[in-house]
Amino acid sequence: MDDLTDIASLRTAARGGRTRAVLPVLVETVAEKASKDGKPFLEVQLVDARDRFALRVWSDNGQYAAARELAAGACLKLEGEFTVHPQFGLEAKRWSFAPLTGDAKDEFLAGPADLRARQEEDYKFIESEVAAMKDPRLKALGGTFLEKFGPRFRRTAAARFFHHARRGGLVEHVAQMMRYGAAICSANPVLHRDLLQSGVLFHDCGKLWENCIEEGGFNMPFDERGELLGHINIGIELVNSLWKTLPLDDWKDLAPDSEDVRLHLLHLIAAHHGELEFGSPVQPKTPEAIALHYIDNLDAKLEMLARGYEGGASVGERIYDKVKPLNVRLVAPLGPAPEA
Repeated sequence: MDDLTDIASLRTAARGGRTRAVLPVLVETVAEKASKDGKPFLEVQLVDARDRFALRVWSDNGQYAAARELAAGACLKLEGEFTVHPQFGLEAKRWSFAPLTGDAKDEFLAGPADLRARQEEDYKFIESEVAAMKDPRLKALGGTFLEKFGPRFRRTAAARFFHHARRGGLVEHVAQMMRYGAAICSANPVLHRDLLQSGVLFHDCGKLWENCIEEGGFNMPFDERGELLGHINIGIELVNSLWKTLPLDDWKDLAPDSEDVRLHLLHLIAAHHGELEFGSPVQPKTPEAIALHYIDNLDAKLEMLARGYEGGASVGERIYDKVKPLNVRLVAPLGPAPEA
């Protein structure tokens, strides 16, 4: 019982039946709610480096008062029995909690070594893609962004709930999208690779305010700028601001014209959600904008599938229950092809 696990691993283990575990977690929020019949309960959002789940504490629970006093950012050791409910996901039964302290707390807040290593590799790949750009304006723009906002970028999530919703998740998302972008440009050389890869880098840069994780933890506080403007508008504003710092006079004779490059990059940011009803102020109207939209959607959907396979409730042999926002039951993949 001294061995600590993580939320994602526990979710997988508990899918096979009731599992006893000790789980290090960080308190994100504590909200007072009531059931349909009026019974009060607390919903305590708990997070770690990879995942999250909601601990429901009913008013007749002996630890209700203590849970009500939990502060955001508190590190806990949660011990109990865990199951995966088809509707509510990971649930704790007969649980207790205590403060997480000392070396165990420090190790927990650092995050798993394998995740840190993967995100470091992803960030270096992003740097290499920017450094390899042939258009000096886009290369300088990307370099300026990484230099000025690199630390904030590295702790930002790609989303609040559904995909890459963890510290460093945006770096993972952007790096994988750049890999897709490089492959698509190799298959279709008519695409402007530097423009597409710049669009990948900047398409969610507004999430540095909408989904930024606090330093030294896993909390994702709400930000007034993110709420008032949204990440697309913030991204457009940020690119315009950085663009003004570039030595554009040095490239006044370069084709295509710098203003055209700026406008096409802004279009990629504005159109990457694809449809007006999904938040884009304009639909994709260029080859790179269409490519970016589908690359973004592909990587997000594959991440959702991976999380569904990892922690979704089983409803039949090789069949998993629906995961949000995918409105389908998942079927286990075929697996890798045999080696020749």
